[in-house]
Amino acid sequence: MDKQDTCCAKVPSAATSALGLVGGYAVARFSGNRPLGGAVLAAAGVASGVKWKEQGALTTAGLTALYLGAFGGSHPLAKKIGAWPSVFSVAGATALASWYLVDRH
Repeated sequence: MDKQDTCCAKVPSAATSALGLVGGYAVARFSGNRPLGGAVLAAAGVASGVKWKEQGALTTAGLTALYLGAFGGSHPLAKKIGAWPSVFSVAGATALASWYLVDRH
């Protein structure tokens, strides 16, 4: 089985990274269970990382730092623009970087 046959190879990393940030927040907010939201965030991060790894260690490290930084940065940004706009903003930025560096190739 080559890497094109795997599930993760068919799903763009831009989608998994954005859905991890948005979905993680949504799960935490609506379930009231922050660790469960963190699990969603982590699972999507791992799925994204599998795809990012195809472009090398530097790209993987950079996008991982961006993903984690987006999560952390969304908190102070939410105090300025609101929770949902903040989450959508950082998810969009992460998805755009992921698409540009990985998915468009």
